[in-house]
Amino acid sequence: MSEKIRNVALVGQGGVGKTMLAEAMLHLSGVTNRLGGHKGTKPTLDYDPEEEKRSFSIKLAMAPVPWKGARLNVIDAPCYPDFIGDAYAAMSAVETAVFVVDAAGDPGAVTTRLWYAAEDLSLARAVFVNRIDRSEAHYDAALAALQERFGMRLGAVTLPWGVGDDFKGIIDVIRMQARRLDGSGKPIVCDIPDDMRGAADEARAHLCELVVEADDELMLKYLEGDGQLTQDELEGLLAKAIAERIFVPVFAGSCTREEGVTSLMDDIETYFPGAADFGGVPLVNGDYLDIDEGDDRPVGFVFKVLNDQQNGRIALVKVLAGTITPGLELTCARTRKPERLAHIYRMVGRDMTEVQSAIAGDIVVVPKISAMAGDTLSVTGKVEAAAFRFPNSLYQVAIEPDKRGTEDKLFSFLEKSCDADPTMKVTRNEETGQTVISAIGEAQVSVLLDRMAARAGVTAHVVPMRVPYRETIRRTASAQGRHKKQTGGAGQYGDCWLRLEPNPGGGYEFVDEVVGGRIPKGLIPAVDKGVQETMREGVVAGYPMIDVRVACYDGSYHSVDSNEMAFKTAARIGFQKAAADAEPVVLEPMAKLEVTVPEDYAGSVMGDVSASRGRIEGMNAGERGTTVIQARVPYAEVLDYATRLRSLSRGTGEFTLEVDGYEQVPHDVQAKLAEEWQSRRAAGR
Repeated sequence: MSEKIRNVALVGQGGVGKTMLAEAMLHLSGVTNRLGGHKGTKPTLDYDPEEEKRSFSIKLAMAPVPWKGARLNVIDAPCYPDFIGDAYAAMSAVETAVFVVDAAGDPGAVTTRLWYAAEDLSLARAVFVNRIDRSEAHYDAALAALQERFGMRLGAVTLPWGVGDDFKGIIDVIRMQARRLDGSGKPIVCDIPDDMRGAADEARAHLCELVVEADDELMLKYLEGDGQLTQDELEGLLAKAIAERIFVPVFAGSCTREEGVTSLMDDIETYFPGAADFGGVPLVNGDYLDIDEGDDRPVGFVFKVLNDQQNGRIALVKVLAGTITPGLELTCARTRKPERLAHIYRMVGRDMTEVQSAIAGDIVVVPKISAMAGDTLSVTGKVEAAAFRFPNSLYQVAIEPDKRGTEDKLFSFLEKSCDADPTMKVTRNEETGQTVISAIGEAQVSVLLDRMAARAGVTAHVVPMRVPYRETIRRTASAQGRHKKQTGGAGQYGDCWLRLEPNPGGGYEFVDEVVGGRIPKGLIPAVDKGVQETMREGVVAGYPMIDVRVACYDGSYHSVDSNEMAFKTAARIGFQKAAADAEPVVLEPMAKLEVTVPEDYAGSVMGDVSASRGRIEGMNAGERGTTVIQARVPYAEVLDYATRLRSLSRGTGEFTLEVDGYEQVPHDVQAKLAEEWQSRRAAGR
């Protein structure tokens, strides 16, 4: 039944033990027979060769956990900054985000970013303070830092029974009992030790104070009475307070020792919201879809696509309504094409077990469908869940294959990879002739190239991005282009006079001012063509010219030796001579840059903009203590801005970038570009 399904995503800063928490849940529930990833054992969830190589999660993994008659669909989400897109995908499919934090540190930038993303998605939230057994652990300081960052609605539901080497287990504040594991891993329940009684009473009082806000009548009784709730009243309020996001429960424990994990699973099963408690699913048209397993019109939402080396292309699907079964045909709202769900699986790590049905609220895996992340599948194809927003993918690099002749194979692999990951995009920039990958960060690109080498046998390397500079002229100039070549047979003769004028914002314009038949009308288009070919090559640094008005106003011809080729050549000569006298300049693309950072980093960002030849055009107060900075910056100076901003803001900043017009480059930059062009020409490139 849907009410026995709980969907939770484990999120937070990288390296705090999210995967280990999921591994502990699998082990304690009996799904696995050992604690994966601990003391040399292979993890169940980080099975990808790239994850083994890098020692951190790079993609989300499913961990369905059977617990006390319920199924906890746990999604272990990678939260290394470059792979944070999977955390957003995971949160789009769950009702609760469980934030894992380190007992020895403050909540980091990634935790903060995902906390507000969960808030925007209206998810219930919980916190698991991990590594209580470390010598530097300080639970009270960790909880205080969380409350300072995210508010006083956070309250302890379990307390650590000692810290560091003295850590023995946890104190369950809800049930007012102590719990620890015996030598075989079985839970032992006992009375709260005397030295912990005061802390437990204080935590319980704070817990009652928070959850009572979920019921007006009980709150009135609570305020008018002795400030106490009965056990039944407290437990009756918890589920409502968590689901309505009035209260954020905080748990303590150690994943490697598996202490505190059982209490977390107990409370997920008992108090955390299910799909039906979460309310309707928002649709693109503004309506809401009710979660109803009895609906005879099943709806599924694809929140992630994986290209798995062992299982091929698989889609992770949350059932939003009805029941899906193998062989069912649903229509994709985006493509309006049917998708046949030939098989349905439940996935634990890389292992898949076929199932015969999945009800509303459940999460399953469907292989060999062409749907992409964010697609909605339904009987009619007219139901479309509201899309969730992925982080901006503004880290761009150009790549080239190591071997010629492998370009098609490279582009094909990249396209398939980007289809599965909406945070990546591959494009072919025809203007610069480069294959460009847009991603969140460089580690994401590195993993992509390593996978391409391993799976497709194509190796590639990163090359500098080419900037689409332009050239133009600043004043009017005229010159004659004359081409005369005499051979044994027919010769070549073309003669034209050209006048070049600046044409700001008007693009290229060609005007025929020849009178008296000095050049036959049939040869004038050849002059135009010769001019355009020369403009594509540029005259200063090899970049295309723009905003030039060219008038052909005089010339001469030979009745036998004049032809189109001769006049094209004459036009090239005339244009180059005139352009040299018309004050030719190089233009650079400019970018509209908008940066959102916490107030503490605004000064560093503005200083960097100034150092990048940019100018600040506006600054406003943003949400949640942020500052929004608008600037105009040369595009060449912000090609690596994704990496720079991460360093400037310690990973807390976000930005958007849009190319917007051209401006003249400084003289020193133009001289450098011209020198590089001459060097390339001399080398025959």
